[in-house]
Amino acid sequence: MALARVPAAARLLSSPLLQYFLRPFSSSASPPRSSHRRSSPIAAAFSQAQPPHAVSEGQVMEAPRPSSRRPWKPTCLYYTQSKCTMMNDAMHLEKFSHNLMMDLPANTTAADKVKPQKLDYLLILDLEGKVEILEFPVVMIDAQSMEFIDSFHRFVRPTAMSEQRIAEYIEGKYGKFGVDRVWHDTAIPFKEVLQEFEDWVGNHNLWKKERGGSLNSAAFVTCGNWDLKTKVPEQCNVSKIKLPTYFMEWINLKDIYLNFYRRRATGMMTMMRELQMPIVGSHHLGIDDSKNIARVVQRMLADGAVMQITAKRQSATGDVRFLFKDRIR
Repeated sequence: MALARVPAAARLLSSPLLQYFLRPFSSSASPPRSSHRRSSPIAAAFSQAQPPHAVSEGQVMEAPRPSSRRPWKPTCLYYTQSKCTMMNDAMHLEKFSHNLMMDLPANTTAADKVKPQKLDYLLILDLEGKVEILEFPVVMIDAQSMEFIDSFHRFVRPTAMSEQRIAEYIEGKYGKFGVDRVWHDTAIPFKEVLQEFEDWVGNHNLWKKERGGSLNSAAFVTCGNWDLKTKVPEQCNVSKIKLPTYFMEWINLKDIYLNFYRRRATGMMTMMRELQMPIVGSHHLGIDDSKNIARVVQRMLADGAVMQITAKRQSATGDVRFLFKDRIR
C-alpha cells in the first residue's frame, strides 16, 4: 500500500519547477467543450510516504496499485476544466494524469455480486464552499458495471462577495492545496456552471431542458443531505435562479451504507476507514472527495448494495421527504 503527502508546502509551491507545471492555462486559449477527465491536487507531484491512519487537512494520499498499473500521479486540474493547453508538453504529461479512469478501476472479479439496479448511472456530487459554492464536481459511474463513465468539474466564482473577500476565501480554502491559482484561472459564476452541466447531462441523454423533470435513469449520490437539501437551493437563491428540476431527488450514501452494512458512518472518511480503503488525493478538494466517494460506491456495489433514492423534494420551495425509516439525521 503506497501512501503519500505533500511536504514543506510553502517552499515547494514557490519553487520554479512547480511554477512551471502550474502553467497549463492560457487566458487567450479557447477551451474545448468536451467530456472532462480528472483530478487531484497540483502539489501532489511532490510527495512522501505516510501511514494510512495519519490523514490530515490537505493531505495527499495514493491508492494501492497492482504492479501492472502505472504509478499514480496527480490529475491536471486545468484539464478537468477543459482548459489544459499543455497536452503536447511531454514534461507536463509525465507529471500529471489526464485520465480519471486510472483512479477508478471497476472490480470486474466482483461483477457477479452486483445486484440489479433500478438506475443506470450514478452521479457522485460533493460540493465545496460554505458561504457560496466554490466547486461543483460530478463523477459518473455505471450502476451495473461499476465502471467510470465520465466526469464534470467546474470551479465556481461567488457573485455576492467582494473581490477582496473572494481572494481571502480562496486563499483559505484552496491555498493549502496549492490550487488557488487554478481556481482563479478557471472559476465561472454558478449560473454558467449549471448551463454547462445541463449541456453535459444532455449529451449523455440523462436530462433534456425542454422536458424538465428528474434525471433519466440516473440520480445524484451525495455523502449526506446538505449538498442538495440545503446548499444548492441557497446558491440558487443567491444567484437569482430557479432551482432546476433535476435537483429534486438524490441518494444519501450515508443512509444506503447504514441500511446495507447495518452500521452508522458519519462521513466519507469513516466509510473508507471501515472498508479499509486509503484516500486518494486531498480531503476537502471537491473533485478528490467526489472521486473517493465514487470508490466507496464502487465497493458497495461490488458487495451487493442497491442504490436507491433516499430523499425527494416536494417542490422547488417545499419540504424534503426522506424515504428510509433508518437514516442518518
